[in-house]
This record gives sequence, structure tokens and C-alpha cells, in this order.
Amino acid sequence: MSESAGPGRRASFPLLVAVTMTGTLALHIFVPALADAAAELGTSPAAAQLTITLFLVGLAGGQLVYGPLSDRYGRRPVLIAGLGLYLAGLLLAIPAPNITVLVVARILQALGACSTLVIGRAMVRDVSGSTDAARRMALLTMAMTLTPALAPALGGLVDTWLGWRAVFGVLALLVGVLGTLVVVTLPETNRHPVALPGPSAMAAAYLRLLRIPVFRAYLVAGACAGTSLYAFLAVAPFLLVDRLGRSSGEVGLDCLIVVFGMVAGAVAANRLAGRVPIRRLARTGNLVCLAGAGTLLAIDQAGLLGVVGLILPLIVYAVGVGLVGPNAVAGLMNVDPRAAGAASSLYGFTQMAFGAVFTVAVGLWHQGSATPVAATLLGAAAVAGLALRRA
Repeated sequence: MSESAGPGRRASFPLLVAVTMTGTLALHIFVPALADAAAELGTSPAAAQLTITLFLVGLAGGQLVYGPLSDRYGRRPVLIAGLGLYLAGLLLAIPAPNITVLVVARILQALGACSTLVIGRAMVRDVSGSTDAARRMALLTMAMTLTPALAPALGGLVDTWLGWRAVFGVLALLVGVLGTLVVVTLPETNRHPVALPGPSAMAAAYLRLLRIPVFRAYLVAGACAGTSLYAFLAVAPFLLVDRLGRSSGEVGLDCLIVVFGMVAGAVAANRLAGRVPIRRLARTGNLVCLAGAGTLLAIDQAGLLGVVGLILPLIVYAVGVGLVGPNAVAGLMNVDPRAAGAASSLYGFTQMAFGAVFTVAVGLWHQGSATPVAATLLGAAAVAGLALRRA
């Protein structure tokens, strides 16, 4: 280990934020280039869609592994290994001659990228006190909400100017720079390694956490809040274009406005951290979510749905998500700071799994109205509220 990365060095919070943000960047940045890639590789849209679907699968499953490994062997070496795998997947995708190679490359990217999500959160918890953790998690959440909002626009520009392969080239350059900074400057933050000799011990670590009622409460609440808006994003083009007559360009702007509601909520969570207990902030955010989803359902059922009537309640809901998310993460990681990696892994997996369920539910139920979205969001908020009663 170099001197600059030695134990006397403090972990850079901005670097941890940047590293964590790259975890879902490869997912969102490639979406605008998907059609061009399919055309050039001579494959069907369904086969090309596997580059997204299997990325999500890898992103969810891989998170169960990295946390316990980082608890045992340290955050720094496991993060470096994950970034290396991420970079290898990106470099493999650039010259991909067919869809099979591209799919394999995307799986490698996902298995590497999920390390940044898990270990970034764990390292932030390592260097924070129990109160300060909520403030920093709020900042981290605020930064991460910008990724799905801005990445598609960036990917679309790169694809338009340089082609779809350049999307992976740009991302490889970014991951390479961040990886170099991690190697050179980032110290080890796990001062109390926990022995986890094998898969059975990893499973035991998860089961031990799941047996703790407070952990389960924050886990469910955070997962519901963190990915429930995927239900809206999945059907946004159908609602806004087909039902409300918006253009495709306006859809992106409307989604961006909703996402910035999460940023506003995370900013509020950051400012209130330390002054308001974590549990109270999470419950307050959940009430805001219930109000937003309930209002949207009432508007649609009354036949009054319009652009404003759709977007404003969603902004309210998103503000609540911004309040719940960082406080739920801080709460579940405060349960056992020695197992912050395992807690982060389990949270990441659960969050992605819940997001998939919400997306599938609203997709199967989609009827050209806002009712499926509103009901799904209301259900997610209700489940989160019941969970928080045990926190």
C-alpha cells in the first residue's frame, strides 16, 4: 500500500460519492444507445434488451457478495478488485462483434459496478458517527439521484456524436480515473475486520441481521422508498405521450423534475440530520409519500388527470422518498457498524428486488391511466409505513 493510501490518510468523501455514483451509471447511460447497438450488431430488440435486464440481475446479485467480503478483507482491496472488473467489462464492450459478447461484457460491468454501491455506502458509514451518518447518507443519496436523471442525456449525446461504442469508451475513461484515485489516495476504512470464511458464513451474517427487528424495519422502508419511483419511470412515456400528448423530449424533462424532488428531500434530510431523530425523519418522509400517492390516485379517479395533476403529486412523493431513503440507510447501518458491508449488500439487493417487483406490477397492470402507478406507490408507502412502526 502506498504511503498516500496509508492508515493516516482520511477517506475523501467527494471521492466516495463519485465512486458510488458510477454504480448505476453504466445502466442508465447506455439506454439511449440501445437501438443503435442492436441495429449495428444485427440483433433483435428483445436480445438487445438483455443488456439491460441481465445488468440489473448482476447488479442485484453481486451486492450480496461484496459487503461480506469487504467486512472480512477490507473495503479498499475489494473495491479495487470490483473497479478492475468493471473496467474490464467496459473495455470488452467497446469492440464487441456480436450481441453475445456485449451481453457478457454487460454482466461483467454489473458484477464490478455493484461493488461501488455496496462499498461506497459502507465506507461512508465507517468514517461517520451515528448522527453524522444520516447527514452524509443524505448527501450521497442526493448525488446518486442525479445519475438516472443526467446519465441518459449524456449517453444520448455521446451516441449521437461518436456512436454507441464511444459510450463505453467515455465510461471506461471515467472508471479508470476514479480507480487510479482510489489506488493512490483512498485508505482502508474498515478497522475491525470480521471473519467470514465462506458462503455459509455470509448467509449467516445476513440471517443475523434479518433477525433484528429494527434492521428489518429500515431495510423494508428504505427499499420501498428507494425504488418505488421506478414504477412511474417504467410507464412515463405511455402516460405522458399517449395519454397527455407530451413530446418525447418533454418526457425527459418531466422525469427530471420528478427526480429533483428526491434531491430536495435529500437536501432537507441533510439539514435536519442531527437535529431530528432518524426514525422521526423517516416516518415524516413516509407520510409525505402517502400524501403524494393518495393525491395522485384521487386526481386520476376523479377524471382530472393532466400534466400538472400528474407531476405535482409525484414531486411530493419524491420529496418524501428523499427524506426516507438516507435515514433508512443510516438507521440500518447503525444497527451493527461492524457489519456495515453486509448491511449495505443486503440493502442493495433488497432495493433492486423491490424495484423489479414494482416495475413488473405497474407494467402488467398498465391501462393507460395513472391509477396503476398511484396504487403501486401508495402500496409501497403503506408497506414502508408499517415497517417503520417497528423501527
